[in-house]
Amino acid sequence: MSSKFQELKNGIVYKNLFNGNWIESNTKKLIDIKSPINNKIIGSIQQMTKEEVDKSIENSKKAQKLWSDTPINERSRILNKAADIIEESVEELSDILVIEIAKDRKSAVSEVKRTADFIRFTADVSKQLEGETIPGDSFPGMKNNKISVVTRVPLGVVLAISPFNYPINLSASKIAPALAAGNSVILKPPTQGSISTLYLAQVFNEAGIPSGVLNTITGRGSEIGDYIVTHKDIDFINFTGSTDVGQHISKISTMKPLLLELGGKDAAIVLDDADLDEAADNIVAGAYSYSGQRCTAVKRVLAIDSIADKLVAKIKERVEKLKVGHPEEEGVVVSTLINSKSADFVMELIDDAKGKGANLLVGGNRKDNLIYPTLFDNVGLDMRIAWEEPFGPVLPIIRVKSIDEAIKISNESTYGLQGCIFTKNIDRAFYIANKLEVGTVQVNNKPERGPDHFPFLGVKASGMGTQGIRYSIEAMSRPKAIVLNLNKAN
Repeated sequence: MSSKFQELKNGIVYKNLFNGNWIESNTKKLIDIKSPINNKIIGSIQQMTKEEVDKSIENSKKAQKLWSDTPINERSRILNKAADIIEESVEELSDILVIEIAKDRKSAVSEVKRTADFIRFTADVSKQLEGETIPGDSFPGMKNNKISVVTRVPLGVVLAISPFNYPINLSASKIAPALAAGNSVILKPPTQGSISTLYLAQVFNEAGIPSGVLNTITGRGSEIGDYIVTHKDIDFINFTGSTDVGQHISKISTMKPLLLELGGKDAAIVLDDADLDEAADNIVAGAYSYSGQRCTAVKRVLAIDSIADKLVAKIKERVEKLKVGHPEEEGVVVSTLINSKSADFVMELIDDAKGKGANLLVGGNRKDNLIYPTLFDNVGLDMRIAWEEPFGPVLPIIRVKSIDEAIKISNESTYGLQGCIFTKNIDRAFYIANKLEVGTVQVNNKPERGPDHFPFLGVKASGMGTQGIRYSIEAMSRPKAIVLNLNKAN
């Protein structure tokens, strides 16, 4: 461990960032973090109490007042410094992702590098945000004696709750825009993924974030989760995770603004004029990278009957070539899932599809928490895998007779994150895209989150609010109007 990260741990015990220092909980209670790869303990995190949560939030509330007065160019300088530190620490941070969440080496390195890019772009965008002046006489019947000066101001204390699958990137995507807007941040890492997230917190601490502007809270969500999201001094909640948890937060966090990134059941619609090699490449990459543990993974294929046989053969050929194994091994795409509960759930969906007559083409088997890449053809709409999000390396292919049938099946999902269409006909692409009930439609590409300055959002059970660097900054700030009454100025 390099010197810049030494203070956040004592042996294998990780501390919490409080007011610029790394401290241990007064309870002396710890939560062991085990690697999904071999179930060995790789570290322990603090199990904080409600009283300690109060203290952290109170500290962040005080620090935010000073931070909001910090010039934007200084905030930007600190964010750029954080990006520099991440770029210097790519290998170290990637190592942690591999061992803690079983992310393959290529994906881990990509996540870390992308995080540095995200933070640096946020620093640039923060300097470009502008207010406006509105003359009163632009409204009917008003005289030219009023001017509204509109600026953006921070909301206060932002609670950032990040997921296990992208603990560094999806923590930074909350922290950086929040800080750019002048907020302070309480960072609640996922239990699995907390070590990676705490390393990111130290990056910002090392970069010179003033004491208290970023504090971390670790502990079991079942014990302190509801307490944090309903805390009177939390002004905004930015959550990425399961739909069930997101809906629960929405119900109990009365009158708190929310930004929720939840689950998905992203469909790949393949038309009869599609480039089938391009479609198959994208579908397999989209469905199986990081073992399918991505909200934007391709989670079902809706293939027009006339090309389904050819498409299925091409997808099958590619799935059979996927490398399975330890995430450190070069070229590995599919490795162990995050825990046994996740593996159990994926096997339930596989067994249900088998029992109801789906055609199992590849995989369908399990070793401990490793689910081998699984591909089903002729999946029926009575099967759970047609509707439920597996968050694992399993892909159902549903054959359809028409474009409108594909649209209907896609829209019957409770989710609405993304969809993708493969076709050479731009008119048909727009026809489908305009009818899909999702946040984003990709044409001739797999679903994906970036580029990070694009809007990213889900509808229905897939989320609330819009992310993307400028959109996130705007979500975590608000307009404030000062009206000048010119006839009363003297």
